[in-house]
Amino acid sequence: QVQLVESGGGLVQAGGSLRLSCTGSGRTFSRSAMGWFRQAPGKEREFAGAISGRTITYYADSIKGRFTISRDDAKNTVYLQMNSLRPEDTAVYYCAARNSASYSRGPSDYDYWGQGTQVTVSS
Repeated sequence: QVQLVESGGGLVQAGGSLRLSCTGSGRTFSRSAMGWFRQAPGKEREFAGAISGRTITYYADSIKGRFTISRDDAKNTVYLQMNSLRPEDTAVYYCAARNSASYSRGPSDYDYWGQGTQVTVSS
């Protein structure tokens, strides 16, 4: 059994920053690739970034170097540091884990999901 819980979302103005956290339990955290996805109203869930079990990071082109993913296995937590936020970043952000150390960009490749946390960026 795996549980993932996101936190850190909120309302910010354009140009601001947020740090999202995802804390997991149940499965061996350090061996799992962790992904961040986001879903805006009326749109499909899209890949934002991921960190592999070896702490190698991958990012979607859309975030343009503004976001940074890190992990702290001692705390069973991954982070998404979001800087220079734009209104188009407004979405529900989800963390996900898969039963592999290798990352994937596809939501269907992830086995466990958090409940999501809302990020709203105002202009």
